[in-house]
Order: sequence, then C-alpha cells, then structure tokens
Amino acid sequence: MTTPSPSTNPINWQAAKDIFHAYASWLISISWMLFWGLSIVLLTALGILQLPQLAFLIILTSIVIKATFKQQIQAEQKATAATYLAEAEQLKRQLVEARMATMQAQVEPHFLFNTLASIDHLIETDPPRASLMQKSLIALLRATLPSMREHTPNTVRYLGQELSVIRPYLDIQKMRMEDRLQIQWDIPEGLNSAEMPNMMVLSLVENAFKHGLEPKAEGGTLVLRAEVSHGKLLVTVKDSGVGYFPADATAPSETSQGGFGLKNIRDRLSLIYGEQASLSIRALEPYEGSGTLAVLSLPYKLAPIETTAGL
Repeated sequence: MTTPSPSTNPINWQAAKDIFHAYASWLISISWMLFWGLSIVLLTALGILQLPQLAFLIILTSIVIKATFKQQIQAEQKATAATYLAEAEQLKRQLVEARMATMQAQVEPHFLFNTLASIDHLIETDPPRASLMQKSLIALLRATLPSMREHTPNTVRYLGQELSVIRPYLDIQKMRMEDRLQIQWDIPEGLNSAEMPNMMVLSLVENAFKHGLEPKAEGGTLVLRAEVSHGKLLVTVKDSGVGYFPADATAPSETSQGGFGLKNIRDRLSLIYGEQASLSIRALEPYEGSGTLAVLSLPYKLAPIETTAGL
C-alpha cells in the first residue's frame, strides 16, 4: 500500500478553503430574496431526485454562512482596501521624494554655475561687487545645504528659514541684473515663525526669474508678500516679466524645471495638508500689467518654539 504524499493534504485543504471562501462571498453578494428563490429551486430539483434532506442541509448551512460570515468578509475587504490605499500612498510619497531630489539636482548646480561665472567676470571688472556676490553665495549655500539633504516631501520648516535662503538668492540676482531688477519685500517679521514646507517659496521665486524676469530684456519687478487671511497663510510671488501661462504647463514645460517644480509643490501640498492647501498660478490680466501671479495657500500654524529660537 502506498502512503499519500505529506504535501497532498495541505494542497487539498487550501483548495477547499478557497472554494468555501468563494461560496461564502457569493452568498453574501446576493440578496435574501434571490437566496430564497434559489432555495426553492434547489428543494424542487433535489426533491425530484429524492434527496430532500440534502437540500435542507445545504440551505440551512448556507443560511448560517450568509448570516455569520458577512461581517468577516466585509472586514477582510476593508482591510484589503486599506492596504491598497496605504501602498498607493507610499508609492506616491516615493515618487514625490524622487521628484524633489531630481529637481534639486537639476536646479541648484545650474544656478551655482551661473553665479560662479558671474563672480569670475566681476573679479576682473568690479572686484568689490564680486566680493559681495561671493558673500551672498556663501550665505545662500549655508542656508540651502540642510534643505538639499532633506529629501522627505513632508518636511515642514518655518517661513523664516525659507527667507534666509531667498534673501541671498535675491541679492545675487540683483547684482546680476542690476537696474533691470526691482524687488518689493512685504513680509511682516511676525510671520517668520509660521510653518512652511521647505523649498516651496524658493521654487516659486526661481520660476518667476526663469520664466518671467530673465527672458525680458528690460527686466522687471518681483513682489514677495506674506499675510494671514481666514486662518490661512498666503504667500504671494508676483513678477512683471514676460508672463508664464499655466495652460502651457502640460506641454513641454511640465517636464522642464519650471513645470516640474510646480507639480512637485502641488503634490507635496496634497501629501502634507490634503485639500487644506493649494497653489494657484496665473498670467496677470491686461489691466494688471504683464507678468505672473503665484499664490501659495496653506493652514496658518506656528512652528515649535525650539525650531525658531534662532530667529
């Protein structure tokens, strides 16, 4: 006599469990009216075959399964859905992290190269200005490097830290563009302690230069403003450049540094604040003049005291 293989029973048992689970899921998915209709058909069919007891056993067992396993299967379905959503959210976070790292890898060296080239030129033509630009670059790098190491998309710092990066950046741009650039700074000191995801405002300022001010021969004005309205922190970046049209963001600029940065900001806002935050960007109306208006809106919260102690 041959002995069954030890691996046969587990396989058959698993198959039986799958069949039972499929049958239970089917029972739960149908209405009680349909169930009773099918039960009558089963009683009639097995009665003709003189198996009424089998019919009653199947019906009673099905009633128990339908009444007992409904909550269990619904809980399993909810758990499966929750797992799927968690995995999707994790993949989205990883994608935003990759975008953030790629954006930093592209934007920072480009700006650094241009600044170093300007310093090299000024060393021969205007050494005092070269020294000032070099000091601004050092201040920018000192403030920026910690943020460049933070590839987590939900990193929240505070507005004062963002401004410590933007100030030397604007100083450098002012020295490069000279009289072609005017800067209006309207940010109350009391908002320095407001929470602000890192690198967002700088990205908007960079977009204003790349797509608006630098391409314009006569330059223009950059307005940077922050205010609190109805519990929201509103940060406005406005330029009087050639204009940047969001409708064009899906064509090739969406994959360029400008569009890429804006999409990255929107994705990060969604991850951190959900529907409570937004980024709007539009070309100025004719009566407003030429240029672009970008408004960053997010819940107004104060950063922890220990993180703002150096302000």
